[in-house]
Amino acid sequence: MNPVLQLAVLLLLSLVNRVGGIAPSGGYCINNQCFAVFRDPSDFSRARNECRDQEGHLMTVRSSVAHDVLSVLLGNFKGSFWIGLHRPLRCPDSAARLRGYEWVTKDDESDFSNWLPDFNMNCSSLRCVSVSPELDFRWSQKPCQDQAAGFLCEYTSVGMCQSQEESPGETVMYTTPYGFVVRDLLSAPPGSTALRMPSETKYLCYAEMWQPAPWNCEIEEGGCEYKCTESPNKTPSCYCPPGKTLNPANKVTCEQQLVGDPCLALSCEQICYMKGDSYSCTCDRGFQLAEDGRSCCPGENSVCVNKPGGFECCVDVNECTSGPCEHECHNTHGSYKCSCYDGYRVDPESANKCKLFCGKEECPAECDPNNKFQCYCPDGYVAEERGGSMVCIDMDECSDGYCEQRCKNTFGSYVCFCSLGYVLVDGYKCVESDDDSFEGTSAPDTPTTVSVPYPDPTRQPSGVPPGCLVGIIIFTAVFIVLVVFLADRAIRRRAETTNSIALKAEESEDHGFHQVKGERLQIIRC
Repeated sequence: MNPVLQLAVLLLLSLVNRVGGIAPSGGYCINNQCFAVFRDPSDFSRARNECRDQEGHLMTVRSSVAHDVLSVLLGNFKGSFWIGLHRPLRCPDSAARLRGYEWVTKDDESDFSNWLPDFNMNCSSLRCVSVSPELDFRWSQKPCQDQAAGFLCEYTSVGMCQSQEESPGETVMYTTPYGFVVRDLLSAPPGSTALRMPSETKYLCYAEMWQPAPWNCEIEEGGCEYKCTESPNKTPSCYCPPGKTLNPANKVTCEQQLVGDPCLALSCEQICYMKGDSYSCTCDRGFQLAEDGRSCCPGENSVCVNKPGGFECCVDVNECTSGPCEHECHNTHGSYKCSCYDGYRVDPESANKCKLFCGKEECPAECDPNNKFQCYCPDGYVAEERGGSMVCIDMDECSDGYCEQRCKNTFGSYVCFCSLGYVLVDGYKCVESDDDSFEGTSAPDTPTTVSVPYPDPTRQPSGVPPGCLVGIIIFTAVFIVLVVFLADRAIRRRAETTNSIALKAEESEDHGFHQVKGERLQIIRC
């Protein structure tokens, strides 16, 4: 296998191992599409999310061919199964292509429809669609919150391989990366394997071609029954445990050694394999063959030392001696692993560093042993003095209005979410959407996304050192005393001015009285 092809096949590893969670109960592939049926009681929202998690979507039945596939997949089951047809927040429309309904791919393109005769044209809650064998696989309107017996997923791939021809007396079983194993397929997606029986030869689908085993050892052990190894020139090969030998016909399975086992005489520490017409020792990935031709030593991150008798071998270097981790270091073969003390966790941005972590409403603060007033809290917490010690209290970021519509506070953070008919954008904004949300409007019990703060908010500090707090209190007290003093001086001056004016007024009034009195006396004398 050339290096370019080898690298490309290695990239298929993520595709082969991507399916997790619920296992399908059957499946089928045709052209560039695959379909899988899941028998798992679910409402429409959960079924849609399960298909999305596997990089697909709920099945669209746009043609009679897709309808035939659906009928085959559900032929042995009972109950209703969700398909990818639903109606957004609007009433049915008899003139529309799908009567106002649309596929989960947000279009209504279809050359086929299969509604039940009693179609409900009211603006009711019957906004999702299921099919069942009991109703001859007709499209049935149902509330999206109802529980169906299962659902059907659809996947689209490029580089599909055509199915292999079967010779008389042969069968071929296909295992797809979508989790189902079937015999009858028209095409297979990349990452699928084909097992031909009774020869037990195996093949891997890549770039529209079937690659025979053994292929790259990183993908399902190269298709080997026991284990896969690579020669110095990176050519993969299979090997078997002691007492068994590799089948020369298919080069992947192990069979019992009929005559004496040639590997016993070699005393290989790890692997004995056939090399041309003879047998040789080799080692697992990450190890290298020592000079004695049978022992194995760690490969990368190793140094060589002398052993008794002059034999040199490699031993693992303890990287922890150089102190690469902020807290604790655990040496491993060819590498090391960092961990953190209680109250900390590994920093997501740097695997060898640790950051404070609480995970509940309040935790003891991390204080300097030489300065009890110098304390720190995790992000999203504030320090508070309590009984002579400092504790970290979770902040309620929702009270600061970081979210445009609705907000749920979490320990050390918060999560924004929107009302029905809106979608969350940039982690805090809500924009009106023409898509239908079946998840509801309540806040999630366990947030799965990291919230994004409102643009340029004034963020609260994670903790205020007590020394700074005392300084702030003293400054505030002095400022208040100064304000009171200045106010008192102003009041006194105003009072003195008022008294002076009043005194002058009194003197003026007295002078006027005597003047009038004098005039009256003069009149009497006349």
